[in-house]
Amino acid sequence: MKIINLVEDTQGTSGAEFEHGLSFYIETPKHKLLSDAGATDMFIRNAEFLGVQLEAVDTLILSHGHYDHSGGIMPFAKLNPTAKIYMRSNAGGEYYHDERYIGIDKAILQLPQVVLTEDFLEIDDELSLFSGIRGNRLRPRGNKLLSEFVEDVQLQDRFTHEQCLVISAEGKKILVSGCAHNGILNVLDRYAEIYGGVPDEVISGFHMMKKGDYTDEEIAEIKETARLLTKLPTRFHSGHCTGKPAFDIMKEFMGEQLCEIHSGDTIM
Repeated sequence: MKIINLVEDTQGTSGAEFEHGLSFYIETPKHKLLSDAGATDMFIRNAEFLGVQLEAVDTLILSHGHYDHSGGIMPFAKLNPTAKIYMRSNAGGEYYHDERYIGIDKAILQLPQVVLTEDFLEIDDELSLFSGIRGNRLRPRGNKLLSEFVEDVQLQDRFTHEQCLVISAEGKKILVSGCAHNGILNVLDRYAEIYGGVPDEVISGFHMMKKGDYTDEEIAEIKETARLLTKLPTRFHSGHCTGKPAFDIMKEFMGEQLCEIHSGDTIM
């Protein structure tokens, strides 16, 4: 199996471009796939720079309906019009950060290769998708700035448009969750309900990024999240919306169990 980060917020050792966005290229025995497509077409330029052939990709998974994960989908669809694009049935909703629209380009919804998903989908024996994350353990506080319009009423975003990818291959289970807006602990609880146990590897942002300093209560919650994750036999790969200060706090607790993601780097 091969996993390469095609774009992330920080520059890696390869010298690839970077932006506030996220995209991974993943090779399994049966698939060449993308998890998310960054904020722009930058991930396409990085793929060419890194020698990744996006024309061979058969599957694209959109983790949730935000621009920084979907912005490259339309350019990708021009390059590769046959790859199936899996997204939640409500991923095209009206999603905002304060007053700024942060949802997807609505043109994506007209693509014939789009497959809309519900709470669980088994694509094949290697790939499956789940959502329906309902727990309330240490949900990210940054969600309070994010909203959705439902029947013209602005509400706190419930992140029902978020879905997670599970890869079962080569004797491992790998969980890929774009930003874990529902909270990484709740994502793992939902994983346990469906699959039992815990994944071997998790690739996910933790949505702890914040402008300004953290409060003592926020720092305590970041530390508690890290403490609880150390109890699991799982290795975590994180970056993007986690934010460097939060990552460093968690790293103090988790050590080699927590690995930092950078644009252009090979994860495994």
